[in-house]
Parts: sequence; C-alpha cells; structure tokens
Amino acid sequence: MKFLAQLALTIVLAAALRGEVAPPLAPYQPPENRTATIRIWGDRHMESLTHAWARAYQAAHPEISFEIKLLGNGTAMPALYLGRADLAFFGRDTIVTDNDGFAHVLKYDPLRIELGTGSLDAPGKATALALFVHRDNPLARLTLTQVDAIFSALRRRGAPAAIHNWGELGLTGEWAGQPINLYAEDTQSMTGLFFQHAALQDSRMMNWEHFTEFQDIRHPDGAVTDAAEQSMAALRADRYGLAISNLHYLDARVKPLALAAKDGGPYYAPTKDNLIARSYPLTRTILACANQPPGRPLDPKVRDFLRFIASQEGQQVVARNGSYLPLTADAVHHEREKLN
Repeated sequence: MKFLAQLALTIVLAAALRGEVAPPLAPYQPPENRTATIRIWGDRHMESLTHAWARAYQAAHPEISFEIKLLGNGTAMPALYLGRADLAFFGRDTIVTDNDGFAHVLKYDPLRIELGTGSLDAPGKATALALFVHRDNPLARLTLTQVDAIFSALRRRGAPAAIHNWGELGLTGEWAGQPINLYAEDTQSMTGLFFQHAALQDSRMMNWEHFTEFQDIRHPDGAVTDAAEQSMAALRADRYGLAISNLHYLDARVKPLALAAKDGGPYYAPTKDNLIARSYPLTRTILACANQPPGRPLDPKVRDFLRFIASQEGQQVVARNGSYLPLTADAVHHEREKLN
C-alpha cells in the first residue's frame, strides 16, 4: 500500500510539472468468478460417475475445482459433519450411525438429495435386489407380504401365518410339502439391512430354521467371491431354494420373480424401466447429503452443483456413465424443489 501511494504521488507530481491533471487511480475490482473448491467424500463405487459429473460441471464453470475422496460410505457423513467435506455421496441409504452421528454433532439433520437410481446388474453400484427360484419352480411372482411371511418371524406386513413350504404359496404336486430353503447375503451387511428395511419393515427376526446367509470371501490373491454369487450358486444346486441376489449372476438355471408392493398387485419384474420408474419394490438409490443449518441458505457453490446433477444435463451424465440409472423427470423436479 505504501508503494502504491508513493507511485500515485509520483504520477500526480509528474503530471503537475507538465501542467496536466492526472486521472484518479481506479479502485481494485476483484474478478467476478472467484475460484472455489467443492469437496466430496463417499462411496468408492461412485468414483467414475462423480468424476464425470465434475468434468461436465467444470466445462461451464472452470472457476470451480473439486477435491474428491471416495474412501467408502462409512467415511462420508463424518467428513461432512466435521467440516472436511461439502458433500457426502452415498451408494446406499443412510443408516443409524450416519444419521445419529450428524445429529449428535450439529443438532440438526442433513439435507438429503437423490442423485440417481441404483443399477440393474452392476455389482457394488447400489444394485437392485431380486428374489430367484430354480428354473424348475413354477412360481412366477410374490407380494411383499408373502416375502415378509417367508423370511421374517414377526410378519410386520400383516400375513396371518408364517410361510414355510411351497404348498403354502399355492404350489401343488411334488412341490406342496417341500420346505422353502432360503439363501441370502449376511443380514448385517448393507445389502441385508436394505432388504430387511424394504421388504420386512426393519424386522431383524428371521426364520432361521431354513435360512443360510453368506459373506464375501476374500482370497489370498485379492479376488473376492461375492455373497450374492454364493447365494445364487446354492440355489442352482437346490430345486426347492429361494435366493436373494442380483441380476449380474442370472443364468438359465434360475429365474427372477416379479414382486408387488401391495397384495393383489400390480407385479413388476426387475427391469431397467421398472427401476427407473421406481415401480419395482427393491429398487435402490444413490444420494448426497449436505450441511444446511436450519434457517440458513445452502452454500451457493454446493447448491448449484446439486442443481446441475438434478437437471437434464446431469442425468445425461448418469445415462452415459452406464453403471447407475437416471432419475425420472418427476423425480428430478422433486429433488430440485429441495434446493429452492
């Protein structure tokens, strides 16, 4: 500042010696587009999609940079409420430890925005769950009330009795007296917890007598045998089995069942269109959480980036990326309303 004052004085004196009147120095004007960084923590499976969103957004906003650390869902919410992240990206719904941790530290709830729909058959990408039977099984569909009565001892959906054998689902002949052997991922896994929430209304009391659960197997060479793959392998070897898995492991020896959220239908198969429309009951979502204190506006750079994701252009990025599925126009409108 001292140097600028001396320079201004020198200019004025020089002008005075020449008999000129020097114009006043213009005040400093900062550039309109100040640089800013959006910090994102969350699900490692969302790496490719998150970077694709960032590149597309930066094409129109080169002043914005991104710091992306996708180390796992469990790191996302702590990074948000401790101020190390602007956005927490989840490839699953938030769970009790996520929500309670945020509320304990900040005394209010985070803003939640759906970013897209889970995948149809890409492992780890919020894959839709499906119920499968052996190809020889004549059953084609189930209601969630029936699913609840098959898997849960509590029957919170109101079934009058537990369902233990195929005859209780209307099958006849050789099937009538055969027990339903259940195969699924570990009930304490994120997939298991999602199934219990979406199908069993959060019941943790399973019909254990005929239930076999699997965990991912990690081999010395680094390879992993997914629990969903093990569940499907067990079904292929058991004509009387019923497995929870996903379409990545579908082959000619098994078949998926159509599901109905309400008794009497309508029934929906696990297809791409039914997942996008959210008509299939076991569709999953991907979402973001942001820190917006009550009565205060969301950080403008965060709000604008979320508005980009919840736009035609942002959802086109989802479609091109290929792993996840986009939101419908109605869903996009609903999410944008949260940002107004």
